[in-house]
Amino acid sequence: MIRNVQIRKMKRNYRLKPNIFNTRYWVLRQLRDATLLDIKRISAGRENLILADFGCGEMPYKPLIQPFVGRYAGIDLEMNPLAEYIIDFDSKTNLENDFSDIVLSNQVLEHVDSPQGYLAEAFRILKPGGHLILSTHGYWLYHPTPFDYWRWTSAGLKKEIEKSGFQIESFFGILGLAASGLQLFQDGICLKLPKFLTYPLALVMQSLIFLFNLINSQEQRNRDGAVYILVARKPI
Repeated sequence: MIRNVQIRKMKRNYRLKPNIFNTRYWVLRQLRDATLLDIKRISAGRENLILADFGCGEMPYKPLIQPFVGRYAGIDLEMNPLAEYIIDFDSKTNLENDFSDIVLSNQVLEHVDSPQGYLAEAFRILKPGGHLILSTHGYWLYHPTPFDYWRWTSAGLKKEIEKSGFQIESFFGILGLAASGLQLFQDGICLKLPKFLTYPLALVMQSLIFLFNLINSQEQRNRDGAVYILVARKPI
């Protein structure tokens, strides 16, 4: 039991505090920082907000986010012992309507059976005027946990969100086209290498990814990103 708790902590910390030897270093760092900025902006001047982490996993950002909200509620599949509330594979929960002020969906949408079903449930449990903070993939390696179904273009993701009734307030792409290509190239090589060799490779490749990411403007990253993070609002 102690060992399992330690493993869970390690999994949480690698997303909260990635190091330069991590093969996801630049994406994880930018995703963490962008998420926290959105939380700070939404919560500014407001007290006792309820945040629903919808598909919470290990809740890696909880230590950063919790000081800015009144309550942090983890929602996930029954197999996750950290979840306070249960979501079924059809994305349904037993939460009441208008439950939360913020719904956080961090790298979940690509794993659900029905994106529209998941977004409809997020819309239902969100209070009118509340905010959805959602991140998901443009270009990325296949990574089932337990499933991995979807990838989006920027236009396709926006259409998906707006079709669910949300109004998009901000849309931010992480890694431009050249840097995204290097990320996929690195991941393809790592699949063939012994584990101990991935650390020096990650150091080199993540450094190159940082440099090549400077080639593209933020406008281009918003159009062709490896990862997208958006903020959308439920109309009042």
